[in-house]
Amino acid sequence: MNSESHILVVDDEEDIRELVRYNLTREGYLVECAGSGEDALEMARNHLPDLIVLDLMLPGIDGLTVARRLKNNPKTDAISIIMLTAKGEETDIVIGLELGADDYITKPFSPKVLIARIRAVLRIKEVSSRESKSEDTEGMIRIHELTIHPGRHEVLINGRTVELTYTEFQVLYYLARRPGWVSTRTQIVDAVRGEGYAVTDRSVDVQIVGLRKKLGLCADYIQTVRGVGYRFKEKP
Repeated sequence: MNSESHILVVDDEEDIRELVRYNLTREGYLVECAGSGEDALEMARNHLPDLIVLDLMLPGIDGLTVARRLKNNPKTDAISIIMLTAKGEETDIVIGLELGADDYITKPFSPKVLIARIRAVLRIKEVSSRESKSEDTEGMIRIHELTIHPGRHEVLINGRTVELTYTEFQVLYYLARRPGWVSTRTQIVDAVRGEGYAVTDRSVDVQIVGLRKKLGLCADYIQTVRGVGYRFKEKP
């Protein structure tokens, strides 16, 4: 993750907030500060920082409660958290890590160490995000307005979900993976159900009819090849 990452610094001591802000800004980070748990929650929800440096000893809502609420909210649960804590608060550290905090720094702290910890957490987050995106798009097919996502068992047309049965989805995905190739009805069933599954020509035809109805404007992607079977056209 680059140095323009957005970081929220939460501490009730102004001197510490300014010390951290100064050092992080020098490194190129975009920094905001909050002096209370209430402000931290509001700013996190509205601005979604990449990482929060969170003091545990805060007036009103303490740091552990802030962390718990952030991690329990789907909108903010992906925000990385580095806890700031006084020495000897081992119980709070354990609780914070169990809540989902990524790391902790004890006070008094070195700004250089804090920056190094921030870089490490953001680097791990970036790698994890890349791997997740890679897995998320594996096998996905996009042809013009049509998107077929095997991992999610999802079909979209112009961003709108098309509800398909399991078999309809498998038939569509099989054909779309081989654009231009003609598949017999038996080949389609062997690919979807496994070899040796009892089938008639009519059963495949019924699936194709249902698919075409649900695909609407994209129905013409599935072309009938008389006497042979079906193929998927890249251009309807």
